[in-house]
Amino acid sequence: MAALPRALRALGADARLLLPAYPAIREALEIRGEVARFQDLMGGGPARILRAEAPGLPLYLLDQPTFFNHPGSPYGHPENLPQRFAALCWTAAHLGRVGDSEGWRPTVLHGHDWPAGLMPAYVAYGGEPRPATLMTIHNIAFQGRFPASLLDDLWLPSRAFTPEGVEFEGDIGFLKAGLTLADRLSTVSPSYAREIQQDGGHGLERLLTHRNGTLRGILNGVDHLIWNPAKDPHLFSHYDLKHPARRAPNRSYFQRRLGLQEDSNAPIFATVSRLDVLKGLDLVLDNVEHLVARGAQLALLGQGEPLLETAFRQAAQRYSGRVATFIGYDEALAHKTFAAADVILVPSRQEPCGLTQLYAQVYGAIPLVRRTGGLADTVVGVSPETLADDTATGFQFDEANGWVLGEAINRALNLFSDPSTWRQVQRRGMLANFSWEGPARAYLELYTAIPEKGV
Repeated sequence: MAALPRALRALGADARLLLPAYPAIREALEIRGEVARFQDLMGGGPARILRAEAPGLPLYLLDQPTFFNHPGSPYGHPENLPQRFAALCWTAAHLGRVGDSEGWRPTVLHGHDWPAGLMPAYVAYGGEPRPATLMTIHNIAFQGRFPASLLDDLWLPSRAFTPEGVEFEGDIGFLKAGLTLADRLSTVSPSYAREIQQDGGHGLERLLTHRNGTLRGILNGVDHLIWNPAKDPHLFSHYDLKHPARRAPNRSYFQRRLGLQEDSNAPIFATVSRLDVLKGLDLVLDNVEHLVARGAQLALLGQGEPLLETAFRQAAQRYSGRVATFIGYDEALAHKTFAAADVILVPSRQEPCGLTQLYAQVYGAIPLVRRTGGLADTVVGVSPETLADDTATGFQFDEANGWVLGEAINRALNLFSDPSTWRQVQRRGMLANFSWEGPARAYLELYTAIPEKGV
């Protein structure tokens, strides 16, 4: 949400970003002033829209202390979760209809995932002028469903509670509302766009099939201001395609940092992920003994389901020096992992786009992925044909079980024993263009394709 608007602005669009005024966000930005004020918003008391500035990006912040002035996760404090994000959606619709006090008004509102799902509803059931609307699905498994009794509290008219509006199986469905009422829909990879219309739509398959003509899959990009091994401040040693040998010190530093044996011959397999069954981390657990037996090392960085956290901790204790587990998330350590690992494991059962495999390629780690969603669209699997035409960037497997993942691990280990071919695949991945310019152009095309409706 920082990289895409910046890329849009570089192409000439006056893109601006609306966010909740969480304390950490307010402290990080330059506040320019106030552009709107409300006596009470969604039952949460006084609120105002602040105008803020980040490098190269204008923002609006919804400043409402009752809803957004709490520490911790944005999705904590569930007692007012629906009102909180309904307030954000209503504010977006207000800016789209009325604009700010400085005379700026958007012609297109672009919402992302369920917290922005009611934005098209407030536009559809509100007054004129009516901005165009686009909803992007980043992960359809998270839908934002809340009791129908909240209809009035969320400032929605009774006529909105229909299958053609915000109703979904007797609840108010934030994401469902957005997918029903937005002018255009997108998701974060072409393969995921197909999958969510089949058996991966978590109950929304029929709706998305019905709206197939308005749905487009556009891959995410990589923010090279943050993810660039030649300049990354988190790395022990900077490197690029012209200086690949400078990558090696990151490997030995990482092994010391994680408590792995400093073994220059051991291939390092790593995972940076939320610990979740959908992410396929149980398949990695099935292969811990196999990796160790083949002389590899395994490092995991992540947090999530307690059972998976415990199992990875136990694996690190059982194979001390060969397996390392870091439970939690550490931004700097994540960067170090991509710069040190030989293989990044992404065995997801479902993956809308995925950024891990993109970061891996940028940093010279070869991704090993399950062929699904954006993983299928961004990794070219090693085969005799792709090696011959120099297009291979990683390893792929199909069936989500530990044995099949183990076979893919064997293929990676076999290639690792051939350094020149390994470097060929590594180089091709680092040459891949995952900048935001291409996706930004695709979104601009999508914006301009939406018919004007009172804008």
